[in-house]
Amino acid sequence: MTDQPELNDTDLDAVREKYRVERDKRLEGSSRAVVVPDFTGPGAEYLVDPYQPVVEREPVNDEVDVVIVGAGFGGLLFGANLRDEGMQRIRLIDTAGDVGGVWYWNRYPGAMCDVESLIYMPLLEELGYVPKDRYAKAAEILAHAKKLAKHYGLYDDALFHTAVTELRWDDEEGHWLVTTNRGDQIRALHVLVAPGPLNRLRLPDLPGLDSFKGRVFHTSRWDYSYTGGDSESELTGLRDKAVGIVGTGATGLQCVPQVAKYAKQLYVFQRTPSTVAVRDNRPIDPEWVKSQQPGWQARRQDNFTDVLAGVPVDEDLVHDSWTDLYNHLLYDPAFAELSPDAAAKLREIADFNQMESVRSRIATEVADPQTAEALKPYYAYTCKRPGFHDEYLASFNRPNVTLVDTQGQGLEAAYRDGVIVNGEKYELDCLILATGFSTETAGRGMLGYEVVGRDGLTLNEKWAGGLSTLHGIATSRFPNFFLMPGNYSQSAGTVNLMHAMQHHAKQVAYIIGEATRRGARVVEVDPEAEAAWVQTILDKAPDRKEFLAACTPGRDNYEGANTRPAQNALYGGTPREYFEILEKWRQAGDLAGFRLS
Repeated sequence: MTDQPELNDTDLDAVREKYRVERDKRLEGSSRAVVVPDFTGPGAEYLVDPYQPVVEREPVNDEVDVVIVGAGFGGLLFGANLRDEGMQRIRLIDTAGDVGGVWYWNRYPGAMCDVESLIYMPLLEELGYVPKDRYAKAAEILAHAKKLAKHYGLYDDALFHTAVTELRWDDEEGHWLVTTNRGDQIRALHVLVAPGPLNRLRLPDLPGLDSFKGRVFHTSRWDYSYTGGDSESELTGLRDKAVGIVGTGATGLQCVPQVAKYAKQLYVFQRTPSTVAVRDNRPIDPEWVKSQQPGWQARRQDNFTDVLAGVPVDEDLVHDSWTDLYNHLLYDPAFAELSPDAAAKLREIADFNQMESVRSRIATEVADPQTAEALKPYYAYTCKRPGFHDEYLASFNRPNVTLVDTQGQGLEAAYRDGVIVNGEKYELDCLILATGFSTETAGRGMLGYEVVGRDGLTLNEKWAGGLSTLHGIATSRFPNFFLMPGNYSQSAGTVNLMHAMQHHAKQVAYIIGEATRRGARVVEVDPEAEAAWVQTILDKAPDRKEFLAACTPGRDNYEGANTRPAQNALYGGTPREYFEILEKWRQAGDLAGFRLS
């Protein structure tokens, strides 16, 4: 066991009560609706591409082997693996002006990955690329996506600045009809959707926002024409501006320090403080990477995923703030020798001590005691995705930066000259919305368009009561249709999403490739196999209801509502167990659970 101060039952009760009080402050504020804009609905103006102009073109009417909806890394990995399976005509379709997905859109100053780039950026060995820094910046990740697309010839038939409006299965012809907002009518034998978990931005439901006369934009559509500079900073356009940033999650942690350097006045509006652990970014030695044996990236990915799943490893290869927490605090090997209740208590104590170290760092780095106290998070460490940054806290020592703690209620309203918080007006020239994305996991809420399968059944209708898939990647009555699983989607859950996406892409490409080799035109999930997998998800799902109910509102507990259907869950075993299930399934070679015709 690691050395940690002991807490008696009275101490734990006091901790739980403090966490409960802080949670309850935020329950009312979290219940306010958010607007998830579509390209044709309210808020659509927030979705305009500020990076590349839309190029007019004639509608496309043709036929391809595969349409991949989404050109982020999920779609690119689908395409790369399909190329390895020999597929020729592959068409990417994306609303963005290029590939990259979340990294195309999120170019805000300071944007970078929070997982080590050596395990996050995919196919490094295949492309012969070494990232510059341990935590790569957005521009480098976007460039890698473009390199990947070029390497695998995925630009050839791509359609950008194009939104799919419907996917409809034609049972008589045995193909999908893909329609778009640009008049395209594309016939595809297979359709793969890779929407990404961060594709549908959300806005605060803020009364009076339309009346605000200043500049407003979401961080995923950063307006450099207004701020000046680029993702490397130099935001000289803000030197005479009073700026407000709404949101202190991962995006806020990264863009606040950059805006703070240039804005005349910066107000940071906080509903819930984030944990802010050390990131410790530094350059990567390319010679060290060259010295590694082939397969080094997969081994490093597996090792990181195992550590965060509590699987004992001989050596922590990544050894960063992520693995320090999970390997040495929450999943100490000594827990295995204890009763479940005793282990749970020690985990709770370890979690508390980790949070105490986070709060202690805040007290040390933030000069003003009142600001420091407001920045301290009071909830279990694993209630939210942890944050990491080396400049965020110090930003609040600048005389031009003011933290506005909304006490969990968020902004009250906007008016012509700014916003109102706790009854006080704050005059602003610019309001930046670091308010994140919708995390819906099913149907139209996830995709933004309708998918119509056999007999007119829509995916929204089928999943109205909860997800139903085989391995999280396919669903019955929707032939030749595959998904890149998102959050809580009956597949593996990993901090390093790219690791899971590589396994999912390999599985889907194998199915399509093997069906093609067998001369099958249609491949569809057997309902019995699907039902068995759903039961597996239910049987193995850990009971986290009590824990999530005690958490501060966030995406994992539906903002405190806890209304997620039981089967909308991740595979309850470790991610590596899930990956092994897929691998053994492929080795069997019989496409079990799928019907071919």
